[in-house]
Amino acid sequence: MVQQLTPVASSPILYPESDGQPMADNTQKFRWIVIIKENLEILFALIEPVFVAGDLLWYPVEGHPKIRQAPDVMVVLGCPKGDRESYRQWQENNIAPQVIFEIISPGNRARQMAEKLLFYQRYGVEEYYLYDPQQQELTGLLRTENWLEPIEQINGWVSPRLEIRFELTDTGLEIYRPDGQKFLTPVELDQLRQQESQRADQESQRADQERQRADQAELELEQQRQRAEHLAELLRSQGINPEDT
Repeated sequence: MVQQLTPVASSPILYPESDGQPMADNTQKFRWIVIIKENLEILFALIEPVFVAGDLLWYPVEGHPKIRQAPDVMVVLGCPKGDRESYRQWQENNIAPQVIFEIISPGNRARQMAEKLLFYQRYGVEEYYLYDPQQQELTGLLRTENWLEPIEQINGWVSPRLEIRFELTDTGLEIYRPDGQKFLTPVELDQLRQQESQRADQESQRADQERQRADQAELELEQQRQRAEHLAELLRSQGINPEDT
């Protein structure tokens, strides 16, 4: 009698949504992550397909869940917008994030940053930007002949992929959209919207006032015309032709 063995089903490979690390270890780093991520989403809001994410695990190789990184901000041109548990590259037409941003904080060890650079180098990142808000230092690297090479003149640099411009000032980093608008914090964006709304209300009020003045002027002209007609009728009743006067 031959005994048949039932094959043991292999367990599905798990790709965790979290690496157990905090998104940021201080408020300054968190603020910069939010500024860059939110402003990039605004910039590409009406442009498809562009996917922007913050602190999302990127798995470049199927079947290898330990090969991963969670960039502070990443931009993937060619992938649709939408929510994801993680960025599994083989499910995204094998498109690697083209642009990566990292915000440096005291908690970032030199070894950790070196490992990230090697990871991004190996898995196809085209532009890599590191900003240290405490030291107000910006470093950029651009892929040239399959290597991420440092950008010598980063002040005033325009990203080839995103077309955003980086400016280093006495107060730190400023980033500008292609239309010249500066990247703003959510609070500044809300204040700007309020100012624009107030200006729109003021313009609407001025337009209403102009219409009211025009209506009043037309009413006064009509009243003058009616008075003139009344006077002409009165003269005619007295046997006087107003056209002869």
